[in-house]
Amino acid sequence: MTLTTILLIILVLAVIAALPTWPYSSTWGYTPSGILGLLLVILLVVWLLGAV
Repeated sequence: MTLTTILLIILVLAVIAALPTWPYSSTWGYTPSGILGLLLVILLVVWLLGAV
């Protein structure tokens, strides 16, 4: 598997994990989606620079 495939799998898992569907995650607020958004921005910048 290539690095891009591994990153895509991790990204899909992170999106599923950031959804506030579990009872204990109702008080988390915007933290999971904020962290996921930051990771997406970093990944996009790295991809646009051609490092991945």
